[in-house]
Amino acid sequence: MNFDKIAHQFQQIVDELSDCTDMEKKGFFHEYRDSDPIPSSKIVEEIIELCRTIFFPGYYGKSSISHTTLKYNMGVNVERLYQLLLKQIAAGLCFGNADVKDLPIHELYSQAEYICGKIISLLPEIRSQLETDVIAAYDGDPAAVSLGEVISCYPTIKALTNYRVAHELYRMNVPLIPRIITEMAHSETGIDIHPGAQIGRYFTIDHGTGVVIGATCIIGEHVKLYQGVTLGAKSFPLDEEGNPIKGIPRHPIIEDNVIVYSNATILGRITIGKGATIGGNVWVTEDVPAGSRIIQYNNRKRNE
Repeated sequence: MNFDKIAHQFQQIVDELSDCTDMEKKGFFHEYRDSDPIPSSKIVEEIIELCRTIFFPGYYGKSSISHTTLKYNMGVNVERLYQLLLKQIAAGLCFGNADVKDLPIHELYSQAEYICGKIISLLPEIRSQLETDVIAAYDGDPAAVSLGEVISCYPTIKALTNYRVAHELYRMNVPLIPRIITEMAHSETGIDIHPGAQIGRYFTIDHGTGVVIGATCIIGEHVKLYQGVTLGAKSFPLDEEGNPIKGIPRHPIIEDNVIVYSNATILGRITIGKGATIGGNVWVTEDVPAGSRIIQYNNRKRNE
């Protein structure tokens, strides 16, 4: 074996791979300053585990707790959450915002501290929202034997915990981190909720696998989806240069008390009216009046 020849080949490959000038222009290379924090999926996983422990004490966490130890454990967990979340928010700001990442590091952390403090202050409200989601899942599933079973086992609660935390970060314009959080839930549960979607209380997804909820969806209260439902967009409109126009409302509005059954596809900025029922395997691209039922009948869509 000619080690000199192999070493020379390796050096050529390393030189070629290290020339990222063109990649940087195209956006495939991201350069950090030496002091910049780096987004970490491992740390975000710990953040989510801490959130689940805070929201549902006794169901998540690494140790058993009682009423006498609850306050102490809660304090430890909230403090740990703040420390981890602060660095990941700062990492997101460095990663996704050209104006912010050029700030001195102390100014960047000042912004991250403000955002992180706001998120911590919202924890009681997020837990209140999640409690309604647990109730909706329990009331909507005759197979559920207890709220504890729903909290511990149901993929909808795991996905919604991630989503409701990610949504608040998204609302505060934190780049990257909200999407990491919801994609973790996507990988864990098969439920894909964009952090930009707006979802009301008492929301549930039965079974869950294959559900997609787009970035500009607006979902009211007491809404129930089944597995395989897509709340998506139609083809993107293009600008004069042929590029997709982003940042426009393009996903459905689902009003209160709507049920959407399995594998239904609802596309575009349309409204599904209050109290409507969308049957399984239906393709919907037009507004549905309040109280309507859209079903498959003899292989044709029927509005009752």
